[in-house]
Amino acid sequence: MRVLLLFSAIGCLIVRSGLAPAHSPLSGPLQSHVDSLLSPLIPPNGPGAAILVKKGGTIVLEKGYGVRDLHSQQPIDQSTDFRLASFTKQFTAMAIMLLIHDGKLHYDDSLTGIFPEFPAYGKHITIRNLLSHTGGLPDYEELMDREERQGGPRWTREHQIQDQEVLKLLEAQPTGKFAPGTQWDYSNSGYVVLGLVVAKISGMPYRDFLHQRIFAPLKMNHTLVYQSGINIIPNRAFGHSPENRELVANDQSSTSATLGDGGIYSNISDLARWDDALANHTLLSPTEMQPAFTPAKLADGSEPRWPRDPNTNKPGDPPAPVLYGFGWFLDPYEGHAREHHDGSTQGFRTTIQRFITDHVTIVILCNRDDLNPEDLSLKIASFVLPPPTP
Repeated sequence: MRVLLLFSAIGCLIVRSGLAPAHSPLSGPLQSHVDSLLSPLIPPNGPGAAILVKKGGTIVLEKGYGVRDLHSQQPIDQSTDFRLASFTKQFTAMAIMLLIHDGKLHYDDSLTGIFPEFPAYGKHITIRNLLSHTGGLPDYEELMDREERQGGPRWTREHQIQDQEVLKLLEAQPTGKFAPGTQWDYSNSGYVVLGLVVAKISGMPYRDFLHQRIFAPLKMNHTLVYQSGINIIPNRAFGHSPENRELVANDQSSTSATLGDGGIYSNISDLARWDDALANHTLLSPTEMQPAFTPAKLADGSEPRWPRDPNTNKPGDPPAPVLYGFGWFLDPYEGHAREHHDGSTQGFRTTIQRFITDHVTIVILCNRDDLNPEDLSLKIASFVLPPPTP
């Protein structure tokens, strides 16, 4: 089913939200500001977004725009579950940190120590490396393409690659991309492996460990690690992509079944609880959480940098530094300390932006991949945050 990307001639569209208004002096002006950003982009009968804004621990805006899917036309609200994509990584990191808290795992444990059959290049890849994207594991999507070109398995949205298959692809490689700890390179492979580590060390499926140790204690009752044929997503939003100036259903890809790098579905109501837990150190103490919010260093103590991009890096100019902890980017925004992460996958775009010293959190979940939730969230942040100190 398709919906035309038509915008209202007067620049204003009816918002179907079904959400109770937040009670704050900021709510009215903020809602008007967010409406001015979102309404021109999201027709009321088209796929859209859910927006959460918290300030000082209080929800000041919780609103849905558009519909969960084109068939049912059910409006997006605070209970609508979206695929988080790489937003998932902070939960995988928390699961690992809980196992470290339990004494069952250590940051310096090696990949071969956990998976003895892993080849020699994993001997010096540690849990810390995997959490901080400094392990150098090959990219599993590139390995999938190589396998297909060589006549191996062909993965599709109907035949999706599973975590164990990712591990086997990595085990078939003679070497990593670089020596562990010598570079930084964003690694979905690393977080798939971390999900497998959670399962092996805990003795239960990754989805069950996260439910028992994170979601249930925090009363995130509609958040889950989705596995087709095993569980069902409540109030599910389906993903969409643009095609010939229309939005079409586009919910799954060949990599949509992997777990630790992007397999969680959640909603803004549950994510408000997640934000509370982070602020109040509900699951782990401030000392235990500190590594997650400390920018990683390379093995020689130097600051990691983004891989060189010929499209953005001039010859001779070093790439920009990377500030990344465990499942969180940590670079500030206009002088405001920030913890953040985006998610991007077939049909979905997501972001969480936490401005720590300002006690402001913004979450945007989209079930269409033609929106830029990070850009939208920063426009909202500029409205909510105090001006930076000169």
